[in-house]
Amino acid sequence: MIAILIVALAAGAASALMFASISSGALISILLFYLSPLPIMVAAFGWGPLAAAIGGVGAASVLGAIFGLPYSIAFAMMVAVPGWWLGHLARLGRPIEGAAGDGATQQPPALEWYPVGRILLWIAAFAVITTTATLLTLGADTDTITAALRRGLLKVLSAGDGQGSVEIERLVDMLVILAPLAATILSMVTLTLNLWLAGKITQTSGRLNRPWPELRSTALPSMTLVALLVAAALSFVGGMLALLAQIVTAALVIGYALVGFAVLHTLTLSLNSRGFWLGGIYAVVVMFGWPIVAIFALGIADAVFGLRQRYLQTRPPPLPAA
Repeated sequence: MIAILIVALAAGAASALMFASISSGALISILLFYLSPLPIMVAAFGWGPLAAAIGGVGAASVLGAIFGLPYSIAFAMMVAVPGWWLGHLARLGRPIEGAAGDGATQQPPALEWYPVGRILLWIAAFAVITTTATLLTLGADTDTITAALRRGLLKVLSAGDGQGSVEIERLVDMLVILAPLAATILSMVTLTLNLWLAGKITQTSGRLNRPWPELRSTALPSMTLVALLVAAALSFVGGMLALLAQIVTAALVIGYALVGFAVLHTLTLSLNSRGFWLGGIYAVVVMFGWPIVAIFALGIADAVFGLRQRYLQTRPPPLPAA
C-alpha cells in the first residue's frame, strides 16, 4: 500500500506540473500540457485505478489551492478523470465462458479484455464533454459563445495591428466555426496517444498485467454508425443542439478514422514493403491533414461491408517455415 501511495503521489505531482506549465507561456509547455494525462494513466496501468485516483485527487487539490477552484475543475475534467477511467477500462477483464483454467498446472482462466473499440467510444465521450464544458464557460447559447470566440480570436490575430483587416475578419469567421471541431479532434487524438504511450511504457517496465491488444482488429460497436448519422443530421438544425451535434460528429469521425488505420494495417499484411507504405501514409496524414478523410472513409467502409473479414477469409495462408 505504501508503494501504491508513493507512485500515486509521484504521478499526481508530475501530471499537475505538466498541466500547470501552460501558464508559463513557453512553447514546450504546450506539449507538456497535452501529455499531462500520461502519468495518471501509467499509474492506472501499472498500479491500478486506486493509484490513479489518489494521484488525480491529490493533484487537483493542490492545483485548486494554488490557482483556484476553476483550475482544479479543469484538471479533473481534462486529466484526472479520463486518465483514471481509461486506465481502469484497459485493465478490465473477465473469464471467457467455457474456457476454464488448468487446475493441474494452476493456470488462471483465459480472460476476455475490455474491447478497444469501446475504449475509443469512451475517449470520444470525454472529448465531447470537455469541449462542451469549455464552450459553456463562454456562454449559455450559440450567439454568446460565437461572440466570445470571435472577440478572443480577433484579439490574438490583430495583436500587431491597430485595426482588424477584412482578411483577418474573414479568417476569424472561419475559425469561429472550426474552433469547437478542432478542439474536439485534438482532445480525441491526444487522449488516444496518451493511452497508447501509457500502455507501451507500462509494458516496457514489465508491469502491464494484460497482453498487448491486437489493435488492427479494433472495431466500434455497430450502433456507433447510427449515432454518427443522427449527429450529422442534427448538425443542421441550428442553436445549441446543432453545436453539440457537430462536436459529437467530429469525435465519431476521428473514432472511425482510427478504425480506418486499423483496417489499413490489416489490408497491408501481405505487402513486402509494408512498413514503408504505412510510414508514408502516416506521414502524409500528419503533414497535410485532409487525407484523414480517406482513412475515415476506409473505417466506414469496413463497418458497412466488413473489409477486414473479407480480406482475412481470402488471404492465402502463410508459407511454412523452411
